[in-house]
Amino acid sequence: MDQAGSSPGPQDAPSTPTCYRHPGTETGVRCTRCERPICPECMVSASVGFQCPECVRDGSGTGHAPNAARPRTVAGGTVTADPRLLTKILLGLNVAVYVIQLAVGDKFTDSFSLIGRAYVPELTSLEGVAEGQWYRLLTSMFLHGSEMHIIFNMLSLWWIGGPLEAALGRARYLTLYLVSGLAGSALTYLLAAPNQPSLGASGAIFGLFGATAVLMRRLRYDMRPVIALLVINLIFTFSPAFNIAWQAHIGGLVAGVVMGYAMVHAPRKRRTLVQYGTCAVVLAAVIVLTLVRNGQLV
Repeated sequence: MDQAGSSPGPQDAPSTPTCYRHPGTETGVRCTRCERPICPECMVSASVGFQCPECVRDGSGTGHAPNAARPRTVAGGTVTADPRLLTKILLGLNVAVYVIQLAVGDKFTDSFSLIGRAYVPELTSLEGVAEGQWYRLLTSMFLHGSEMHIIFNMLSLWWIGGPLEAALGRARYLTLYLVSGLAGSALTYLLAAPNQPSLGASGAIFGLFGATAVLMRRLRYDMRPVIALLVINLIFTFSPAFNIAWQAHIGGLVAGVVMGYAMVHAPRKRRTLVQYGTCAVVLAAVIVLTLVRNGQLV
């Protein structure tokens, strides 16, 4: 069963200044116009470096009128009034599906969990991705096996996802989440036993974790906390004491690192093409892995 716990997001070194708009958030980045420290949630991409929301609204340093262009995040996304909206929606969706699982029972879970190919007594039929049920690669990302499973995953989603959504913007963040989750599902389908069910949001969350590490590197944050957190999570992932689908964690993590790198390092002139082109390549890899496994099982 795919599950993973996580500790609160990594913090910067104690000597790092704090964001002038969010005093509890330490940051090593300053506005190129006023030089005030700004966190990823407040960073607005400028021609050189990043600016704070006030400088963007004033039009200072942009060369345009205040309303000539909408503020952009570090990855080129649009700055929004609620930078955690999608994280809240994803969290609510996962909780809502888990409530349905409790209300309907195992038949609902068996119908939408990730399974390669197996006879399911509750459904009295042969089920699985190999039987053409590709939707399981996606639906399994919103299922959970226990209260502790969903609690750990949703806490991780809130701690890691919220700041990352603010830094990337909604469209890029949602793409990263879904494609990372699908990558985790595809690797699980390829490597796990075909009759071994798997479920959980951990693949997508590990993708967010990988992208967060890339973002912290890009912003020159202290990498020691995030490396320590990664090592702890990988120890849990491969520990025989836990029934964890390690394939989902590794697949999501690798996809998150690849797409995260494209998100924050894409050249400005071709940023959208590079970012979404990379996501499309990862999605194509998901399809290829699924087709390869289908060929082995059918």
